[in-house]
Amino acid sequence: MDILRNLLYDLIQDTYVAAMLEVNCLSLYNWRERCIIGNIYSALVFEGLIATFDSRWFKRDVLPMIKANGAARLRFCVSRTFRYIAIMAVSPPVVLTIAGFDPSSGAGATADIKTIAAHGCYGVSCITALTVQSTAGVRRVEPVDPDLITQTLDELASDVEIAAVHIGMLGGVKVVRAVAEFLAKSKLANVVLDPILKSSSGADLLDPAGARLLQEKLIPLATVLTPNVDEAAVLTGLAVSNPDQMRAAALKLHERGAAAVVITGGHLDKAIDLLSFTSKNGVEQEVFKSVRLRSNSTHGTGCAFATSVACHLALGRGLPEAVLLAKAYVAAAISKAHPLGHGTGPVHHLYRMNQQRRTPASGDPEPIQ
Repeated sequence: MDILRNLLYDLIQDTYVAAMLEVNCLSLYNWRERCIIGNIYSALVFEGLIATFDSRWFKRDVLPMIKANGAARLRFCVSRTFRYIAIMAVSPPVVLTIAGFDPSSGAGATADIKTIAAHGCYGVSCITALTVQSTAGVRRVEPVDPDLITQTLDELASDVEIAAVHIGMLGGVKVVRAVAEFLAKSKLANVVLDPILKSSSGADLLDPAGARLLQEKLIPLATVLTPNVDEAAVLTGLAVSNPDQMRAAALKLHERGAAAVVITGGHLDKAIDLLSFTSKNGVEQEVFKSVRLRSNSTHGTGCAFATSVACHLALGRGLPEAVLLAKAYVAAAISKAHPLGHGTGPVHHLYRMNQQRRTPASGDPEPIQ
């Protein structure tokens, strides 16, 4: 439809088609009437315009295609203050990460933003705690004032449409309460809760009171819970070291209010992840197996996995597909990681930047200069 876009430009002469965020004004497939940037001077009905085209080519080739795609109902935006852009921007899904700050950027909010960008989404964040840490371990944790967290979350939710939420390190009981209250009132969809209790180096990242409140308030609000085997053991009080025990722990978490659970087993001899979710048929469980990668670059794998799941849910994928794709993403991020630091290095969140992108089958054949 690029030629048709140019015809419309010629038709209206000095009036430029507005390229709007979240609006593909001339799309025949994905119509949105609301434009969020710029002034809309007029809204023209496509049906009125096509009557002005009297060429044999238009009637023979273009008009049947337009009618077949229901474009007679299409409205588009024109403005004298906007220049036409051949490739119209469509806003990516917004993914919110609520997590701590890791100065090494191997985990926490800064790592989450990289993961979100790698999935073609737009990341916004709320910092829950400041840490002193590197690849060698966590030295200090300072939770952020819960009032500041509440104000930050309210401000973001009032400004952008949030398609998914990732919750990572919370740091303290007051922060858990602030986040739970925000989720309860905002009722956001696609909430992925990664119940981070300890760092990989063994430092406590959530106090016992916070862990109890997380189970009581946050787990029932989450779309999916993503503990590793150690976290699942702490949350349930059960031993979790093999697939059967993972299944039992998942059932226990369902009893605690979890709608869906992914217990990650990257710490086991074989990388086994268990997805357990409730449906009209009861509890269904799926096991995802892969070869465990031997690598010293595994810092932040849990954050990357949970954030990747949130991104795929934001993009409209189902939970089983999201889990499978997230598992593949983390495996690739580990295998392509660079050695960094004196301790456990980070995964390569942005490894896709070095991959050659496929050239689109067709571009805009007649771009307007």
